Amino acid sequence: MGVEDSRELSLFADNNGGYQRNRSLKFDGFDEIEEEEGDNCRTDDDFVVLNSYNEQTEDVWRIELEEDELRHPLVREICRLIQCRSAWNAKLERDMRHLLRSLKPRQVCAVLLSQDDERVALQFFYWADRQWRYRHNPIVYYAMLEILSKTKLCQGAKRVLRLMARRGIECRPEAFGYLMVSYSRAGNLRNAMKVLTLMQKAGVELNLGLCNTAIHVLVMANKLEKALRFFERMQIVGIIPNVVTYNCLIKGYCNVNHVENALQLISDMSSKNCSPDKVSYYTIMSFFCKEKQVKEVRDLMEKMVKESNLFPDMVTYDTLIHILSKHGHADEALEFLQEAEARGFQIDKVGHSAIVHAYCKQGKMDEAKGIVSEMLSKGCNPDVVTYTAVVDGFCRVGKLEQAKKMLQHMYKHGCKPNTVSYTALLTGLCRNGSSLQAREMLTSSEEEFWTPNAITYSAVMHGLRKEGKLSEACDVVKEMISKGFFPNPVEINLIIESLCQEGKMNDAKRFLEECLNKGCAVNVVNFTTLIHGYCQKDNLEAALSLLDDMYLSNKHPDAVTYTAIIDALGKNGRIEEATDLTMKMLKKGLLPTPVTYRTVIHRYCQMGKVEDLLKLLEKMLSRQNCKTAYNQVIEKLCSFGSLQEADKLLSRVLKTASRNDANTCNMLLESYLSKGMPLSAYKVACRMFNRNLIPNLKLSDKLSKRLMSEGKSAEADNLMLRFVERGHLSPQCE
Repeated sequence: MGVEDSRELSLFADNNGGYQRNRSLKFDGFDEIEEEEGDNCRTDDDFVVLNSYNEQTEDVWRIELEEDELRHPLVREICRLIQCRSAWNAKLERDMRHLLRSLKPRQVCAVLLSQDDERVALQFFYWADRQWRYRHNPIVYYAMLEILSKTKLCQGAKRVLRLMARRGIECRPEAFGYLMVSYSRAGNLRNAMKVLTLMQKAGVELNLGLCNTAIHVLVMANKLEKALRFFERMQIVGIIPNVVTYNCLIKGYCNVNHVENALQLISDMSSKNCSPDKVSYYTIMSFFCKEKQVKEVRDLMEKMVKESNLFPDMVTYDTLIHILSKHGHADEALEFLQEAEARGFQIDKVGHSAIVHAYCKQGKMDEAKGIVSEMLSKGCNPDVVTYTAVVDGFCRVGKLEQAKKMLQHMYKHGCKPNTVSYTALLTGLCRNGSSLQAREMLTSSEEEFWTPNAITYSAVMHGLRKEGKLSEACDVVKEMISKGFFPNPVEINLIIESLCQEGKMNDAKRFLEECLNKGCAVNVVNFTTLIHGYCQKDNLEAALSLLDDMYLSNKHPDAVTYTAIIDALGKNGRIEEATDLTMKMLKKGLLPTPVTYRTVIHRYCQMGKVEDLLKLLEKMLSRQNCKTAYNQVIEKLCSFGSLQEADKLLSRVLKTASRNDANTCNMLLESYLSKGMPLSAYKVACRMFNRNLIPNLKLSDKLSKRLMSEGKSAEADNLMLRFVERGHLSPQCE
């Protein structure tokens, strides 16, 4: 067996010289990775027996489509039908099926790539695969895998790979690489590395491309040490690293702030017949830019020229300008821009805009305006993005008039403000307490020939709400819905909460109902907020009615919802109803939260219903354990002065003898002292000693003095003796 034939097997060799044959891979310190739950119906052996190596004349795993292919009439018609999928009927599906058979493989790829939502593309892929007398061409599988590699839909990518194996499509290393990247994006590093095992079972030879992918995945997961071990092992089996491999490791070193090692790696590359490219240097330059180490950047540029014969070009300066601007180093970015222009490079408006944006974020508006003026003088006309950054900057520093003038300045120079420009101004107005003015501008948007979006409406709504203009805020939401934009549950909740705080319960309920009827995404939190508002106003009948309405609206209450009503019932002395509602919550399968425990304990102890509380706690604890439940009961009884009932429960607390139990006992001890019952307090201290718990020294000293004053010298001496036996001395003894 030669080196080429043994590459892939050697990577999976175990410590005894054999080869891994089980369903998991132990690799570079990873624990054994087991099969995923729910995948038992499709085993990894599919890759072994069904992977056939079809001879193909082109690299099907690399798809590059022309613009005319994406705009082909058949492709556009298929995409139109896909958009109508919510209203599909037998006729539409028949039309789709007919068109599908007319599509060429590259046109099917064009349909997949034209979808804005990758999940829709995957659904279309599955649907097409099920059609009679149609089978996907291999390039379609690779196109789908490439799309999924840019998402977290790793299970979809795995299923596509299985379909390839079952259809007899060649599974090249690149296909496994796509799956590995998808797992990595989903944060599932173990399964990403498990892809190497799938390759082994499929009989696919590991190549340099997949090794680079594996190293990249490990680096992105901050597993640099494992990436370095993989780097060493791939060379042992004869896979020679290239510049991409080294660039991944350089990126890894920079991620962990080991820039010295990254620089050393660049120096070592030449001795290994692999010259660094500009990406190698740009990666380290990016690190220096983040740290504002301009001198080191210039030194590295000189090294790039002297050692690698790579000269800085416009891409170099663009990279430096953008990274410095991104991290708020606008002055340094401006220096490189001026240096680039001095060398004859023309930095475009995007580079200028990056610096303008950085200055605006720092509040340096004079500098930002200066760059805009300079752009105009050089004939590099600022675009709407540049102007919008300046408008937003003026709004952030409270110079609203300047922001409005900038909008007029845009018209003067032939740059029409867009929705983002106006949204920035409206947000600034709301931030500075001029939300009514923002509302007027929103109303007159049609006259100004601009169209607000969901973000615009949301900004104005929040501004009005913060200023207490809730009626106007609700009107904005209604207008927002009429324009086809729906507020999210958080925005709905903020309006409801504000209305409830001002006691406008009817308005809050009406607002919730309107949102629900208009199809907004109302959730259980919105209902719970309104219910809590009713409970705060002691309108329990309305709260209970709304609880029933939740089930009618298919919005199931959670433990927080029930807890709010239970607390209100207990507050109003309706303990029996509170008990019934708690039992209803448990029967629904909802687990009591710590807040539920605190609420129930507080209200029952307040009413003196200790026996009923203990019965209810037993049922609650059987569903959801709460280690401090009885501690809370004793402490709450002490706060209400019910010391005898608290003393009866002390044995339940002392079973565990934890630090929390000691605090509870100390509270009971202190309560007895405050009530003038030192003998009872002494008994509590003795019970604590019997469970190896040490009473509070200051309390014990106070207790000892109280016992002595009442003629209980024997008990006082015994208390001090207990401390001496355990090596603890009270201040009096000292």
